[in-house]
Amino acid sequence: MNKSELSEAIAVGADISKIKSDQVLEALLLIIERQLILKDPVQLSGFGTFAVKERAARVGRNPKTGETIEISAMMTVRFSPGKGFKEIINQGID
Repeated sequence: MNKSELSEAIAVGADISKIKSDQVLEALLLIIERQLILKDPVQLSGFGTFAVKERAARVGRNPKTGETIEISAMMTVRFSPGKGFKEIINQGID
């Protein structure tokens, strides 16, 4: 599912126009993005948590040449699924 399909599903599920669902989705994504820039986790009960984590600097290897390279430290976003979300996903596994 891509962003456009998600917006369409929101419109159908909430019985609102596609334009309004686009606005809601854009607002939601902007709010999540702003909170993560502030390094403030976003917790959605029953779904999961988005949080910013720091990846330490490390030594890597160029797969083409085999040369070692320095990979600098960076911030990344992690998603940790909530218990309810994990249970729903695992119900489909036999």
